[in-house]
Amino acid sequence: MSKAMTKEADLGNDKIGGLLFKLALPAILAQVINLLYNLVDRMYIGHIEEVGPAALTGVGVTMPVIMCVSAFAALVSMGGAPRASIMMGKGKKEEAERILGNCTTMLIITAVVLTAVIQLFGQDILLVFGASGNTIEYAWAYVQIYSVGTIFVQLALGLNAFINAQGFAATGMLTVVIGAVCNIVLDPIFIFVFRMGVRGAALATILSQCVSCVWIVRFLFGKKTTLRLQPKNMKLRASVIGPCVALGIAPFIMQFTESILNICFNTSLLKYGGDTAVGAMTILASVMQMSMLPIQGLTQGAQPIVGFNYGAEKLDRVKAAFRLLLVCCVSFTTLIWAVSMFAPKLLICIFTPDPTLIAFSTWAIRIYMALSLIFGIQISCQQTFIALGNAKTSVFLAMLRKVILLIPLIYILPLFFEDKVSAVFLAEPVADFIAVATTGTLFYRQYRKL
Repeated sequence: MSKAMTKEADLGNDKIGGLLFKLALPAILAQVINLLYNLVDRMYIGHIEEVGPAALTGVGVTMPVIMCVSAFAALVSMGGAPRASIMMGKGKKEEAERILGNCTTMLIITAVVLTAVIQLFGQDILLVFGASGNTIEYAWAYVQIYSVGTIFVQLALGLNAFINAQGFAATGMLTVVIGAVCNIVLDPIFIFVFRMGVRGAALATILSQCVSCVWIVRFLFGKKTTLRLQPKNMKLRASVIGPCVALGIAPFIMQFTESILNICFNTSLLKYGGDTAVGAMTILASVMQMSMLPIQGLTQGAQPIVGFNYGAEKLDRVKAAFRLLLVCCVSFTTLIWAVSMFAPKLLICIFTPDPTLIAFSTWAIRIYMALSLIFGIQISCQQTFIALGNAKTSVFLAMLRKVILLIPLIYILPLFFEDKVSAVFLAEPVADFIAVATTGTLFYRQYRKL
């Protein structure tokens, strides 16, 4: 591994613009590449002869399960990594390493529990999540194999946050690139050459995550990392893991409620629009992932800067980092909004060649993504609250958009509109507007205090 890829950024002294670019660009690339894990599966599955649309819908129903697995990784890592950054800023390296060790143990325990639950109750869960008699066989075939590799997913997603937290963003990107390249190569081989269908897609994904996992663990045990993973720090201590989990509740809620949200959309759309509407939702959710994950990469690049300088009491650098983050996030969400409104087929045709599904998704995406241009405000403010260690406000904001607003609106709006399917999609922009207004107001007060 070259020195350039493992060089640690000077979080307390480098220029903010160059520092954010240095940390965020690899993180953005990592998020985009990580997105390929699921998107490549859906692209290939949607093009399987004869059964493509049904198989795509079935795999779409598995999204809540996959999001749930990612959410538990975020519960541990997205709380632990910012705390490790803060401790490094205070000069407490040993405490930061204890956080890394405890979080690793917690990720392993969580993975074992999740695997057991999915293997025992997976089919029943998928039926509740919106699978129909036509799609359950594809959904279960994918999840049954995917769940076996949960431990690799947990460690790959969870521990990579600690690499980024140290300023090794390029190394963090490499861990994702390695897995994604493996997935892109293995997917068509297992799906089409070996004729394994959706099972092949799942197998390719977990093997790729295994490669990423081995790479990350090897790096954290090595000599080039600042924070080393040591067995003596892996014994769980409530005083260490407790604050990490408390701070990680906000990103956990964001991702876990995304799973619940997907269930609500799928079940409502199955009721009002059938399998075609659920298939369209799979495409729209994929587009939303395409718009959100690069922004999450930006915030991952900014969080070490904000957390380190907040711990070091360099508040001017904290404010400068946030201002730049906000501009970048809003610029990107505006770009995605423009494509969704004026050239939606560019996005939709990536996932399906089916004319019926394309026509349905084209009008639906214009409703669903109507206010996505302002969502950059929500993400940048909410993630900065986490970097500042403000767990309570982060939890409230994570709950507000999805649990308090969006989920009820999915069921309430169809009561007032004749076109029930359109009303379900309309819930997204209505919730976005209220959530962004609330988040912006709360963060402005926090910002003035700084």
